[in-house]
Amino acid sequence: MTRHFLRDDDLSPSEQSEILDLAMKLKSNPYSARPFEGPKTIALIFDKTSTRTRVSFSVGVSDLGGSPLIVDSTTTQLGGKESIADTAKVLERQVAMIVWRTFSQSGLEEMAANSKVPVVNGLSDEFHPCQLLADLMTIREKLGGLSGKVLAYIGDASNNMSHSYMLAGVTAGVKVRVAGPAGYQPNPNVYRRAEEIALQTGGSIDVYTDPRLALVDCDVVATDTWISMGQEDQKQQKLQEFPGFTLDRELLSNAKPEAIVLHCLPAYRGYEISAEVLEGPQSVVWDQAENRLHAQKALMVWLAEQSKA
Repeated sequence: MTRHFLRDDDLSPSEQSEILDLAMKLKSNPYSARPFEGPKTIALIFDKTSTRTRVSFSVGVSDLGGSPLIVDSTTTQLGGKESIADTAKVLERQVAMIVWRTFSQSGLEEMAANSKVPVVNGLSDEFHPCQLLADLMTIREKLGGLSGKVLAYIGDASNNMSHSYMLAGVTAGVKVRVAGPAGYQPNPNVYRRAEEIALQTGGSIDVYTDPRLALVDCDVVATDTWISMGQEDQKQQKLQEFPGFTLDRELLSNAKPEAIVLHCLPAYRGYEISAEVLEGPQSVVWDQAENRLHAQKALMVWLAEQSKA
């Protein structure tokens, strides 16, 4: 049975933990797993610009013995002259895995439904699950564990990072708090799904409009850009609607003194986060960025093994 990774709750708590354990092993021994020896080719499709996703997946595929094929979707027939389903049927005969960084979650679902090789969400407008594997790995490294930790996400609570923090966080038993202005709250369906998972894991999910309340006694504070790709025309509106949500030294003081700070990058200093915090002693964003490589390698190894079973 082919396994795909399209959203964070595609993994059970035990599967998520297994992948994070493997990520730690691969970080200490980078070339110990070679599932793509041959080399097998992995298609990396990009509808959106990328630095961390492109580099980490390209290096990761090479580390695992494979050959990364970077595809700029603007120069292919994908979604234009050719359907997503037909594209999947072409790719599955030539590549061992498909990673797609795109806009629509429904497109990823259609690709997976028509592919006999694993499809991975490299980012969509609704979820960013590979980033969350890296974030959870970073929290484990820095704080020694995940279950029972309190994580607050501050910013646009309706975006893909908020949704992934909710789902992946509660899957790991984390107590997740998301805070955003009144008009930028999570998708109700994602919230309900997070609540369902939390009942099984001991995690929890709470939503705030006051970031100061969300940060009280937090172990981890995370933020993200207020203006996601494709929303550049909303910049001025959002700058007016997010007062008090800049993660600066004053706001961070509401969390535990030893709380760590996450940001998936790119960061816009002076908007969602101050330079002082981003570059300060509590920030672990550069370790977090590196861990994209190790976490995604572990995911690819796991998906390859599961899809052979």
